[in-house]
Amino acid sequence: MAAIDSAYSYYLSTYASMASSRYDTHKKSQLRAVYNNIVKTNKDSPLYKIKNSGEGKRFAIDIKEHTRSIQNVVAALSDTDGSGENAFYRKIAESSDEESVKAEYVGTDQNVDDSLHFDIKVMQLASPQVNLGSFLSQNKSDIKPGIYSFDLNTEFNSYEFQYSVGDRDTNRDVQNKMIRLINSAGIGLKAELVQNREEETAIRIESKQTGLGDNEQYLFEILPAPDSDSIKAMKVLGINQVEQMAQNSAFLLNGTEHSSLSNTFTVNNDFELTLRNPSKQDTAARIGFKTNVDAATDNVQSLVNVYNNMVQLSYDYSETQESNKLLRDMINITRPYHNELESIGLQVKSDGKIDVDRNLLADAVTAPDAKDCFSLLNEFKEDLGKTAASASIDPMNYVSKVLIAYKNPVHNFATPYITSIYSGMMLDRFC
Repeated sequence: MAAIDSAYSYYLSTYASMASSRYDTHKKSQLRAVYNNIVKTNKDSPLYKIKNSGEGKRFAIDIKEHTRSIQNVVAALSDTDGSGENAFYRKIAESSDEESVKAEYVGTDQNVDDSLHFDIKVMQLASPQVNLGSFLSQNKSDIKPGIYSFDLNTEFNSYEFQYSVGDRDTNRDVQNKMIRLINSAGIGLKAELVQNREEETAIRIESKQTGLGDNEQYLFEILPAPDSDSIKAMKVLGINQVEQMAQNSAFLLNGTEHSSLSNTFTVNNDFELTLRNPSKQDTAARIGFKTNVDAATDNVQSLVNVYNNMVQLSYDYSETQESNKLLRDMINITRPYHNELESIGLQVKSDGKIDVDRNLLADAVTAPDAKDCFSLLNEFKEDLGKTAASASIDPMNYVSKVLIAYKNPVHNFATPYITSIYSGMMLDRFC
């Protein structure tokens, strides 16, 4: 029987909160090509079992997500023909005050004027709505046994929740039930248990959304059912009490006041800004572009970082998985360019990772023969992308497994989903 529930839990807790990039969006033809590659890879794949140690499942997921990062960086560093120095001169935005505002250039025009800039002063961050319940003694039972319900209203929907209180349920038991009820509903709210100095506990509910739109009075509202018992239970729990109202961000853009529902927004569809903290000493942050040299070195550094992360992944699982195969595949990427990479500031260390000498790299990208440098970097980039694509198609190639049987070489069946932890990895809990 398949046992992949823990794999999904690991994926959701580790990677689900990561933001998607525009390179995670694909055309139907691209998705079809991925599917066909999976089918082709698995056509002659032997039947095997994966030991349910948990490590194998996590390793496969980590490989998929690391290869996704590599492929996104490779895609970002590819211009229209996939080669040339322009790929590494991709524009990078910078902020003069990273603690206050983070900036990213998301525009498509790579010929935009480098001198383009603007100023932003953060006056107030956007915040979520927070409801804080009453603090109760953990081991007491302040709600009598029974079945209770309450309504939770948002701008667009209304939800009815029902919960039960047993004869032996303490206040903390009831609070934990409520927290699981709200968190599992998937309605954009996060509930947790908080404790005061007297070791009493209360339910804290926070909206994932921030800010209030026009004519909005709240992001969510909690009301007890009209029966007297539900009303009394709500008075005890107190989760209908608003501790903090949601508010919009406020900032000055070139001296003109603006606001936003979120702390992340775009300016002219070119710059994505993330507000982090109110500006210090009323000093505005200047948003502009890094110089071509700094942009090129940063872009190379981002490529090296995703390569190093994959190498480190192989060491993280070296004691339980066949990660030495993954390490060999990664080291084989740099082997043909070992000396050339070192000459431009990319030193391949004995453990397979790459150290970047930014000064030597800056000299290389500005030298008269810089085209040779970029040609080398593009070859390294393309080889890294191909290896990542192959590992993404079949991450199980690197997972420790028990071979059961080879397929009939004449008549066999394709198993297109065997490599995908998301679609149906075969895991044997008794293997």
